[in-house]
Amino acid sequence: MKKLDHIRFILSLVLFITTISACVATGHWIMSRFFEVTGWQQTMFSLWVGMAIFAILALCVFAMGSGIHERDNARQYAIMLDALSRIAQGDFSVFLVTDDHMYAELVEAINTMTRNLGNLETMRQEFISNVSHEIQSPLTSIGGFATLMKRSDLPVEERMRYAEIIEAESKRLSSLSENLLKLSTLNHNPIMKKKLRLDQHLSSVILTLEPQWTSKQLTMEADLAKSTIEGDEDLLSQVWMNLLVNAIKFTPTGGTIQVNLHDHQVTITDTGIGISCEDILHIFERFYKVDKSRDRSLGGNGLGLSLVKKIIELHQGTIEVHSELGVGTTFTIRLP
Repeated sequence: MKKLDHIRFILSLVLFITTISACVATGHWIMSRFFEVTGWQQTMFSLWVGMAIFAILALCVFAMGSGIHERDNARQYAIMLDALSRIAQGDFSVFLVTDDHMYAELVEAINTMTRNLGNLETMRQEFISNVSHEIQSPLTSIGGFATLMKRSDLPVEERMRYAEIIEAESKRLSSLSENLLKLSTLNHNPIMKKKLRLDQHLSSVILTLEPQWTSKQLTMEADLAKSTIEGDEDLLSQVWMNLLVNAIKFTPTGGTIQVNLHDHQVTITDTGIGISCEDILHIFERFYKVDKSRDRSLGGNGLGLSLVKKIIELHQGTIEVHSELGVGTTFTIRLP
């Protein structure tokens, strides 16, 4: 690039000297042809006339360049104005190209904005589609079983089973609504931190879930070293609840769940069905389900782990997952 700049400079210098020489030669010809002067006067007047000719040529070139530049500016302005108008109307396929260095940064900024808005629009559409799907499924079940319950010849046992299904689907709708509201709230409201004994906090959550893990004859092992952190107790409760409930759901009867706390690091390990490498890449995405049919039967809506990750990030912490199919899963949470 530097070599090319040097060549351009030399060519420009040669052109400049050639133009000056041509103008001076023209001035000398004019003086010798139309004026009777000789000696040093002819030389001086030739130089003046030559410089005057050069100045006139320079002004003409500058005027032509300015006109071309103004037309280029007007064209670039019109293109960018049209692009912004299309973006404002929701067209995020706009992509600008320019060879004018003056507009390069602005064009790149517009292209970056378009890409980001396009990604946001795609996420918005996927979010609406996922929410609609999650709402439609339980509503269909509720409506279908409510219609069946109207039958006068329906046995009591069947009526009770249908009522239980309607109740379960209603709870799933309520859970979906609560999780969506929590995610929305977390994006706008600051968390309320206070000093918290994390070991006692985890112990309390484990005891709260005792009926669930004892009903599946699971072994719950806890090694909780004394630890104090700054955190939002209610939000962190949702983290441990989500992770432990998932561990209980996906660990077969007779399995083991281990909860360890050391140096502000919490690990929750189960001997459950495990998660594939492909699914691990997406489990923290909203509405992502490793097994849609299995999650549906257990009442999941694909928002729990997304909520967990968001809460951990708000505490300036990290969460990692390691899993092996048929062996189990370990979640590791590090808090400051």
